[in-house]
Amino acid sequence: MTNGIIEREDRDIVPGEVDVWVFDLDNTLYPIECNLFDQVDKRINEYVATHLRIGLDEARIIQKQYFKDHGTTLRGMMTVHGIVPEDYLDYVHDIDVSPIPPNAALDRALAELPGRKIIFTNGSVQHAANVTERLGITHHFDGVFDVAAADYLPKPDPRPYAKLVELHGIRPQSAVMVEDIARNLRPAAAMGMTTVWVRTDSHWGQEESDGDHVHHVTDDLVAWLEALTAGDG
Repeated sequence: MTNGIIEREDRDIVPGEVDVWVFDLDNTLYPIECNLFDQVDKRINEYVATHLRIGLDEARIIQKQYFKDHGTTLRGMMTVHGIVPEDYLDYVHDIDVSPIPPNAALDRALAELPGRKIIFTNGSVQHAANVTERLGITHHFDGVFDVAAADYLPKPDPRPYAKLVELHGIRPQSAVMVEDIARNLRPAAAMGMTTVWVRTDSHWGQEESDGDHVHHVTDDLVAWLEALTAGDG
């Protein structure tokens, strides 16, 4: 590992040959140590409890079971209880993003990166806007493909990836996807994208991280981008 960079496969990325960079949002464009998901997780629990009129402990069990069975608690609540997804997303993403520090280094690194940049998130467009505005990087992105655009089918369901590619005119062979949850990179790699896993210590992030669908691994996204644009990636 050098400057937070770990190479797993000899699959070089030449920035000038990449047409589109697809970035996950949460725990990818900002460090997992910001603990934003703790806030979201708590609000999901509250939403489930309120909607189903049950206690928080029982709601927690249902929340995690739906996540396991349906990919997201939202999808489970839609499938089983017919909730309005917009109401859910508005509630669970009504959080304080101030734990995220503005990131001038990330701003500079993205500015040096040629090609279009798109956010692909299981969250909402508004949540992405709140986060990227806090980071100071909103102006770098040509679009946000959120869970609504994905017809509320969460990653790693392959159907949203196909829709993303079609909607944004992406040629997978000239695209790179960056993500903190390793299993979410599998459909991207299957389509021909080069993948980058931003390694975390979370259990859900590490699942399937030893698979051959993970081409590059880094502990530090900014350092990786800086090295890449300097010709060292």
